[in-house]
Amino acid sequence: MSEAVKEAPKKARPQFRNIHVTQLANYRLPLAGVVSILHRISGFAMFALLPVVLYMFHLSVSSEMSFAYFAGIAAKPLVKLVILGLVWAYMQHFCAGVRHLFMDLHLGLDKDSARKSALVVLVASLSLTALVGLKLFGVF
Repeated sequence: MSEAVKEAPKKARPQFRNIHVTQLANYRLPLAGVVSILHRISGFAMFALLPVVLYMFHLSVSSEMSFAYFAGIAAKPLVKLVILGLVWAYMQHFCAGVRHLFMDLHLGLDKDSARKSALVVLVASLSLTALVGLKLFGVF
């Protein structure tokens, strides 16, 4: 009993701290986190551009000449890309909002279901945006 009991070397435990902005490129966010951030970004984009869209709508319905003017502007490819960006923001925000409503009902809260629903939101929003984009650019 005189032998000293040797202890196994202890592994250094990982330390989880708040990440710095410089570490964001190395941080791998789960799919549900990506959808959550995109939900916030799309909501902000729609909110920020709402006054512009409402002003243009107001001017376009005020007379036939202003409607023709805005129709001419909307025919430009760069403007169509901006419109497509707004369409994506709406589709992403809507699909993610429906996902959050289901989560409020305590459906799909486990890790696997959350990952699957996040994937469904991404696929659905991008597919719907692609369909609107094809229509917007005159493919069909």
